[in-house]
Amino acid sequence: QQSGRKYNLFLKRRLRIDKRHQSKDSIFFRDGVRRIDFVLSYVDDLNKEWEKKLERRKEFESNLQKAGLELETEDKKESEDGKIFFVKIHAPWEVLITYAEVLNIKVPIRENDIPPMVENPLDCVLFPLRLPEKVMHPEPDYFTAPFSKDKQELYLINDESTFFSPSMRNRIVNYILTRCPYGTEEGKKKFGIKRLLNNGTYTAAYPLHDCQYWKKASDPNCDSERYTLYMEWARFLRFYKEQPLVLIRKYYGEKIGIYFAWLGFYTEMLFLAAVVGLICFLYGLFTMDENMSSKEICDPAIGGEIIMCPLCDRDCEYWRLNTTCESSQYSHLFDNVATLFFAIFMGIWVTLFLEFWKRRQARLKYEWDLVDFEEEQQQLQLRPEYEAKCTQKKKNPVTQEMEPYLPLTSQAVRFCISGATVLFWVSLIIASMIAVIVYRLAVYAAFASLMENTQTLQPISGVLTPQLATSVTASCLNFVIIMILNFFYERIAIWITDMEIPRTHMEYENRLTMKMFLFQFVNYYSSCFYVAFFKGKFVGYPGAYTYMFNRWRNEECDPAGCLIELTTQLTIVMAGKQIWGNIQEAIVPWICNWWGRRKARNNPENLYSRWEQDHDLQTFGALGLFYEYLEMVIQFGFITLFVASFPLAPLLALMNNILEIRVDSWKLTTQYRRPVAAKAHSIGVWQEILNGMAILSVVTNAFIVAFTSDMIPRLVYYYAYSENEDSPMSGYINNSLSVFLISDFPERNEPKENPENFVICRYRDYRYPPDHEKKYLHTMQFWHILAAKLAFIIIMEHVVFIVKFFVAWMIPDVPADVKAKIKREKYLTQKILHEYELEKLKERLCQGDKRATEKEFIATEGRMELSRAM
Repeated sequence: QQSGRKYNLFLKRRLRIDKRHQSKDSIFFRDGVRRIDFVLSYVDDLNKEWEKKLERRKEFESNLQKAGLELETEDKKESEDGKIFFVKIHAPWEVLITYAEVLNIKVPIRENDIPPMVENPLDCVLFPLRLPEKVMHPEPDYFTAPFSKDKQELYLINDESTFFSPSMRNRIVNYILTRCPYGTEEGKKKFGIKRLLNNGTYTAAYPLHDCQYWKKASDPNCDSERYTLYMEWARFLRFYKEQPLVLIRKYYGEKIGIYFAWLGFYTEMLFLAAVVGLICFLYGLFTMDENMSSKEICDPAIGGEIIMCPLCDRDCEYWRLNTTCESSQYSHLFDNVATLFFAIFMGIWVTLFLEFWKRRQARLKYEWDLVDFEEEQQQLQLRPEYEAKCTQKKKNPVTQEMEPYLPLTSQAVRFCISGATVLFWVSLIIASMIAVIVYRLAVYAAFASLMENTQTLQPISGVLTPQLATSVTASCLNFVIIMILNFFYERIAIWITDMEIPRTHMEYENRLTMKMFLFQFVNYYSSCFYVAFFKGKFVGYPGAYTYMFNRWRNEECDPAGCLIELTTQLTIVMAGKQIWGNIQEAIVPWICNWWGRRKARNNPENLYSRWEQDHDLQTFGALGLFYEYLEMVIQFGFITLFVASFPLAPLLALMNNILEIRVDSWKLTTQYRRPVAAKAHSIGVWQEILNGMAILSVVTNAFIVAFTSDMIPRLVYYYAYSENEDSPMSGYINNSLSVFLISDFPERNEPKENPENFVICRYRDYRYPPDHEKKYLHTMQFWHILAAKLAFIIIMEHVVFIVKFFVAWMIPDVPADVKAKIKREKYLTQKILHEYELEKLKERLCQGDKRATEKEFIATEGRMELSRAM
């Protein structure tokens, strides 16, 4: 019986080979002429919904044909698993020119005669980074104009089959698919491929890649752009090469093109920040041995003689200051004078990045024919879901046409539910952060006891202090919680945004972006904000400690400061997110595709069709780019909001982004179906988010330098309290520690044991000693330091903001040469159009057409003169 099955399978394959001698790895219909612009797939499952789905498909495909599209169906017997039907869609010329006019698609009218930019003198140096000219500029640059059916002679139409690029074609077909009706159900008109995908009528809808990524197509009519992108862009070995943005835009559309342009520009700008950050880090490394504070802490005669008060109640013991010798030395790597310089530098760098990106974006808008593109052409059109769910109609004051709308009461209810849901999840994050803080407070004593009593940990006790062990484990725990909450909230955010029924695509994306960013902001940054601005600030003093929930004593900073803990927290969360993100983006899709294609690996090429190969790939989805932007913007926050604590953050981000560009390009080219092309003239609402974070970063870094680092107390001591002229910083450690009389400990705080019968212990604060009349009250030095910190914040913020706004004012958003080119192109385009109209009028006059009056002729010439004058 088994041999009989094998024989039948052999006959089936042999029959399919004989039926079609040419390879099925083709992007054309069976006639080899008509190009496949889109593919729909479905499974003919015989369940209770079968008849309803069949009826929907018949109606939908009939309406597609009425709209002018041509269909060709591949029977399930021709598919690899014998279950899937494929409907191939071709848009003929008449359909393309009709909808090109509707979508206001710009097409070539004349080759660009504006001289190219003057050659960059650094081109010779940058030559190894360049790609071949045929890859960077696969076709000539043209002057363009919106397509019009009535003026076809005006456009450079050499071949109707290739005049509209494949990305334009799939965009047009997708526009028809999203608006094509398929019947009436429950008294409502139903339409759109998205709804049919959701209810299982179709299993997939996608445009085709033009070839396999690892080899060129055998068909000479195919450009094999996917192969070129893979070879020149999507391989990691090309990480040092520039990106072929024109080809990316041509193949994937402007929306994906502008993302990679932004990511590439951001990575280039990170190089400068990474170099300066590395220099600041090296400064800290080379001056580590000269740091007087760590010298005093490590000195057995100073730090070895200073007895510190216990860090927890009852179970913790007295400890000597020199046990934190190594951590104090490492703290100097990040807590030094270079920290202040780098914080100010990054405040200016952010402004330069945002301003120069606006200029780069303006150049791309000109080069990609997006100058006159308005979002309302596509993005501001009503979403099919909005049209389907809103049954009430009212007159649009602009178009004077009836269109659906959502009543104000319904909007208010939906927004209340949405707001309450977002607030609940943000509260959940804060609650989880408080839980991690409680974990820190609860396990510190356990770590202190474990490290003291475990002999195997003694050799590393100098480096792995109880504070550091608590900080590292809490950071790892916090990262795990962040990932779990993130996983659930992504789905909740999409659900509540769908529930709000946004009117347009742009409105939908903006609302989802704000919800996701607000959540991610609190999720990723809350722990860093806690360490930077709250830890060690509300501790109290021995005998009068402050407690969380009247049970857990608040955490103290290390004697060398809290900055090293903020660095640890930032490194773990930032690096962990980047590693996990790359695993999710690259390895998971690869495993899914490998598993999906495992049966087809041994099949001959002529049995594994192009549409089946693409069907087995992952879906990029409408929100694919949204997650890419979100990942990069969160990273942008790490390298700007807390960069004063970790100068190496830009270097980590740079290395990640070099990998990120190639991972994103690799997965898009090899692991995902070809996305539907979409237009975009900017990065959208992300620009405003980046601007907001840039302003906030100045404030956070000023507070980090003032309150988290030890720079201001050291400067105050240096200039106001130092008594040693030869070595002004000597004595700082002793000055920064207050004295506490052990006999003043209440029973709740007093350690169980005091084997060496210590009389006093020291703690980190500026308070009067026990024999002073103002016992344990803040000294005048405390208030001097606080005043200096506040003054520093005000001065730093004002200086950086003044420089930022001056730089922003100095750098114009649109380069002068781009402005000139835009004016030149508009003038020439108007001139060409008016000359065309003039020629048509002359022809009509010669043919004796009475309608072409002399007035029309004069009016056309007048418009030409006006165009020249403008």
